[in-house]
Amino acid sequence: MAVTDEMVCFSLYSAARATTQAYRTLLAPWGLTYPQYLVLAILWIEGDQTIGSLGEAMQLDSGTLSPLVRRLEQAGYVTKTRRTDDERVVVVTLTEAGRALRTDVAPVHVRVAELAGVQDDADRHRLIAELRELTARLQGTENAASSQSDRRATAAAVTHDH
Repeated sequence: MAVTDEMVCFSLYSAARATTQAYRTLLAPWGLTYPQYLVLAILWIEGDQTIGSLGEAMQLDSGTLSPLVRRLEQAGYVTKTRRTDDERVVVVTLTEAGRALRTDVAPVHVRVAELAGVQDDADRHRLIAELRELTARLQGTENAASSQSDRRATAAAVTHDH
């Protein structure tokens, strides 16, 4: 048995890779990536979005999101416009072609859930809750490590001054 077989982190990594591969395969006929699919899904359900609100929903910074949206724009699925009241804000809107994709592409997430063995809404809600809780804990670890590092730096500065 490999050491990785007993590591939670490796199991999560493997599941994430397998999920991404399933989406890659299922989205290939439309030439979409998984993150592009997520942008479209947000726009289909929630309507026009700013780059900032898309980034927040997807937990991505604008430097990562902007090229992704640019490719969707080049494919003719979205348009980007600057707000007239604040030109720093870019709004992303579906085009007719982007809206037309919804019928065929939107159900892909249901197929991925089926492939993953998610049997019903209760199963789906349980899994999502567990993964959100895990994400929050791990993000809390990042914040705790950052503040622990800050405390060490402060302690080292105090010690150095005396």
